[in-house]
Amino acid sequence: MDEYAKEIGDLAAQIDGMIEEEADKKEIAELQMQLEILRTLYRQAMHLLESGRRNPELRESLALRGYGEWTLDNVYAFVYETSVDLPADGHHSFLGEIRDTDFSRLLAGSPTV
Repeated sequence: MDEYAKEIGDLAAQIDGMIEEEADKKEIAELQMQLEILRTLYRQAMHLLESGRRNPELRESLALRGYGEWTLDNVYAFVYETSVDLPADGHHSFLGEIRDTDFSRLLAGSPTV
């Protein structure tokens, strides 16, 4: 298990504990939104990581953009930093933008979908 999956698992367990303890609903909702975002970023990073294992151009493009070698940490950094710059209008829109973005195309330099 990598550090991102562990962080997601830890946060999910924390939320479950808070729900059982009937903690502040607003705090639980905020953590649940954070968890959704982390899960979506992680899924996209893992998808891009797998795509790059089959595509040397993606690996080269990541290095040329200054992220270094093709590792989960570096791919996740690209996905995260690119996501921060995506246009969004609220939480669900932000999640949708991350979920619907073709990070392989962005990394390769093509326009977004």
